[in-house]
Amino acid sequence: MRIHFIAIGGSAMHNLAIALHKKGFEVSGSDDEVFEPSKSRLAEHGLLPKDAGWHPEKIDNSIDAIILGMHARVDNPELLKAQEIGVKIYSYPEYLYEQTKDKTRVAIGGSHGKTSITSIIMHVLHGNNVAFDYMVGAKLEGFDTMVSLTNESKVAIFEGDEYLSSPIDLRPKFHLYHPHIALLSGIAWDHINVFPTFDNYLEQFSTFVNLIEKNGSLFYYGGDKHLQDIAKQLRSDINAQEYTEHPSKVDENGKTFLLNGSDELPIEVFGKHNLQNIAGAKLVCNKLGISDEQFYESIGAFKGAARRLETLASNDDCTVFYDFAHSPSKLKATTEAVKAQFEKRKLIAVMELHTFSSLKKEFLPQYKGCMAAADEAYVYFNPHTIEHKKLEPITKEQVAEAFDSQGLQVFTDSDELFDLLHSKTWKGANLLLMTSGNFSGKNMQEIADSVVIEG
Repeated sequence: MRIHFIAIGGSAMHNLAIALHKKGFEVSGSDDEVFEPSKSRLAEHGLLPKDAGWHPEKIDNSIDAIILGMHARVDNPELLKAQEIGVKIYSYPEYLYEQTKDKTRVAIGGSHGKTSITSIIMHVLHGNNVAFDYMVGAKLEGFDTMVSLTNESKVAIFEGDEYLSSPIDLRPKFHLYHPHIALLSGIAWDHINVFPTFDNYLEQFSTFVNLIEKNGSLFYYGGDKHLQDIAKQLRSDINAQEYTEHPSKVDENGKTFLLNGSDELPIEVFGKHNLQNIAGAKLVCNKLGISDEQFYESIGAFKGAARRLETLASNDDCTVFYDFAHSPSKLKATTEAVKAQFEKRKLIAVMELHTFSSLKKEFLPQYKGCMAAADEAYVYFNPHTIEHKKLEPITKEQVAEAFDSQGLQVFTDSDELFDLLHSKTWKGANLLLMTSGNFSGKNMQEIADSVVIEG
């Protein structure tokens, strides 16, 4: 099979390209710009395009399939050539289904927690020597890539993102997986640029459950009213089961233990959301044949996925956490989790408004009170990012009013913000950095290391 990727440099796209290359496919690709870490990883496998840009002359009928990334535009010259000569074009989720249509497919969806839940399932299956294909949205310890496809495995685990599939396929990605086993972790409005109303956003999850294969299973977080309503309207052939938070305790040192009967099992992660994630992941693992004993033997070593409440640096008096949180529900859950786990420590929480939704003036009120658990809260946004996304300008005052947290400060200069952080005393305090970006080019690891040293 010869596969060509248009916009091969994307996070998911380059991982899929490497996965297909490892499977023995002939893979080529193009992009106008490829950034790190995609650039080095593609080069390592001999897949980095020699020349930047689009080359329609290289598109011909010797190509079996085109995989089209979201970074490409509908008038991309390679795409137009492929359409003209009739080469089959897939979005990457569509091609994942194509590669796994004869396997038992698991799709993990929800506005938050899906990466962590998918990662837990992968960790447990891997620890119990179960072969599986997968796609997950973060780097996970023990796995070389974020996508893997093999001929041998009989199971495929997919993180089910609700964003669009490609520039010419406007279906949400998770609509294309048709799972036999599905999980939904919760629903909180996101992607306002694609789903302008909450009802429109909610509808995508109703559609998702209706695309579960016949006699399939749905696990859902029972504390979410919207999921409760969706579960009431399921097809009669779908077996639905709700989950809540796994029983636990926290000792005087801030260590979390899972409670299983009389057993107390130490784990590396913490917070209510992670305890919900563990409960949901356990049900999926059980459905795939993993016993309770096997699950608990494996879960203790799970350290979390990259940028999901990841510990960047720590000492006896200070820990620096890094989290992908950017939506209101994620900010609230993450901030509250860190504060609850370290009640005696001051919490300084810093977040960046970076996504289309978060920078849209109409969406800002959704952030009300979401950082209230922090002792000190700081919000950063880059006016140039707003300009680049062609959005209406917002002001510091508008952001502060929307978050409505006492003492919260807003910055538009990241140097000024981090100079302030470096001036603080960190003994007995934690720093929580939350962004889907990088605070306009800041090195989070260097910042974390310096905070711990200064502390």
